[in-house]
Amino acid sequence: MTDLAVLNCRQLLTLTGPARPRTGAELREIGVIPDGAMRIRDGRIVAVGPRAEIRRGLSLDTEIIDAGDGIVLPGFVDAHTHAVFAGNRAAEFEQRALGATYAEIAAAGGGIRSTVRQTRAASEAALLAAARRYSRWFLAGGTTTIEVKSGYGLSPESEVKLLRVIRALSADKRMRVVPTFLGAHEIPDDYRDYPEEYVEAVIDEMLPQVAEERLAEYCDVFCEPDVFTVEQARAILHAAQSYRLGVRIHADQFTPDTGSLLAAELGAATADHLECTTEAGIAALARAGVQPVLLPGSVYALGSSRYPAARRMIDAGLAPVIATDFNPGSSPTASMPMMLSLASTQMGMTPAESISAATFNAACSLGRAAQIGSLEPGKLADFAIHDCQDYRELACFFGREPAVAVYCGGRCAYRRETN
Repeated sequence: MTDLAVLNCRQLLTLTGPARPRTGAELREIGVIPDGAMRIRDGRIVAVGPRAEIRRGLSLDTEIIDAGDGIVLPGFVDAHTHAVFAGNRAAEFEQRALGATYAEIAAAGGGIRSTVRQTRAASEAALLAAARRYSRWFLAGGTTTIEVKSGYGLSPESEVKLLRVIRALSADKRMRVVPTFLGAHEIPDDYRDYPEEYVEAVIDEMLPQVAEERLAEYCDVFCEPDVFTVEQARAILHAAQSYRLGVRIHADQFTPDTGSLLAAELGAATADHLECTTEAGIAALARAGVQPVLLPGSVYALGSSRYPAARRMIDAGLAPVIATDFNPGSSPTASMPMMLSLASTQMGMTPAESISAATFNAACSLGRAAQIGSLEPGKLADFAIHDCQDYRELACFFGREPAVAVYCGGRCAYRRETN
């Protein structure tokens, strides 16, 4: 039996509260315990509270984790990433700096299709090595759980290859990984003139194999008029639901209220992006209880100024999630602290609200709220120690990764090197 205690925490953020997605004023109730402490046994939390209270219950053989007068909070739960791919799109970043738009680059064969070509050519071993490298980036930011989408294969064999790599990444057990099938990420080059045939391939070839091998928990579709129409997305997601996969949707990134209304109709777990969502879409999501996953990193990286209307969504009673959208082109960052900063400066969310959105609410969106997302007795001991004097520094001191140590199930998964 492994008995641990985390002591010397300037602030311990528990995120205790309702066992459902947080909304409204609940987002600011993050359970700060000054001079807090936590006790862990066999990878699960057994007690949290003031240091003096926790110390009284310790045995002589309890191993002490010294938080160094830092801030301790649940590991971030990044509920939208594309962390398995080959190559990069640094050249496209330069093109955008010179004035080219994302749409222009995509129309010329760049964007997602460029990454597809590189990813199809890569071996499973090469993709897994790259994904392991990126997992260290997530851990360095204090993230302990990532949702990972396929979507850079866009053929039956390549999509399955990506999902098997995601499974292998999960087997490493350095962090928690939730797999999502995104075969409908883009129309690949070999189907550009036959989009309906590609939709049929997703439904009739890819989904059955994904379900048979249990390679994914969710199915996602990039729902935009110039990518997958509402009708096409509805057909794919209905088929996914028949295989008992949960539904997530890339919604309203460029076009108002297309994906958001479909997400509400289908009772999706999440609608992601939502940069162009209007009051009609927000109201529909609120009525259906769909969680919005907001991705400010992609807005920033594309040089746009149209961020999701987070304040209006919170006022409407929605339970927001903040995620990185980590990918090689439109959001090449694994830094959740950077997302917290953008949430405050560009979307009007307080640091407490964005922390709730990046921990407990994100766990809810992935069906993991009973296990992770807050520091409560019975839950898995997934937490990070940050070199901060106040939790609000996580959002206001941008451009740094303050995590000094990150634990997953009570085991140290990352420790910052110091000289």
